[in-house]
Amino acid sequence: MSQSLAAARTTAGAAAELILAGDLDRPARLTVPDLLGWAQHRAEVAFECATSGIQRHRFTGPLVHDVLMDAGPAFDPARRKDRLRFLIAVRGADGHRALLSWAEIDPDFGRAPVLLAVTLDGTPLDRAGPQLVLPQDRCGARYISGIEAIQVDGGYSAWS
Repeated sequence: MSQSLAAARTTAGAAAELILAGDLDRPARLTVPDLLGWAQHRAEVAFECATSGIQRHRFTGPLVHDVLMDAGPAFDPARRKDRLRFLIAVRGADGHRALLSWAEIDPDFGRAPVLLAVTLDGTPLDRAGPQLVLPQDRCGARYISGIEAIQVDGGYSAWS
């Protein structure tokens, strides 16, 4: 981390932390500055909000898929379909939750460009924490702000 970024974090207060947990080889604790280490993608979105109508925003950040792949999801890479049993649970600091399937974000399947946004309309989200952005969603209900945890779960193996 650069000295100027470290100084900005100290003067602006602590950066929010995101916990990556679950069926991962390398669980992690990440901040928005950490998320700048991945390739950044841009999404200009419009979605419907139940309380305030149509929202239009510009987000930047890494793809959820890229960040989770670096954490080492515990599926068998030699068995393409093994990924299909994995779920991704996202929780915001306000208790808002959303669930994604691995297939939804995987380039071999749904290829949805789901972001862990680090900026919102050009404003850094360092103190608020990253935001889940699903450009393909018409409704904004899965746009989770202030993400504090992402849990990857591939543990359910049988239907009864």
